[in-house]
Amino acid sequence: MTPTAINIITAEQVGDFRIRLEFDDRTEQTVDFKPFLTHALHPDIRAWLDPARFATFRLEYGELVWGDYDLCFPVIDLYRNQIEHSASLEAVA
Repeated sequence: MTPTAINIITAEQVGDFRIRLEFDDRTEQTVDFKPFLTHALHPDIRAWLDPARFATFRLEYGELVWGDYDLCFPVIDLYRNQIEHSASLEAVA
């Protein structure tokens, strides 16, 4: 069962585009962001395929973010390790 409110408490890069996340209920996920970034159509999202730029992520208020929220994902999607493309994601970039 997925908790109703969940926060990321640690994030560690474990590959060029993989990040190991630990949540406040001690659940861990290793999320591979490369497929998401590779399939992105929007150039602002694809720009994060630069490994040095991708590595600039940080935790802010229990969320994983890049830049000034230039790239971020719903915490519940990271918790479930299910980040996917949709038209709405491409539209917000």
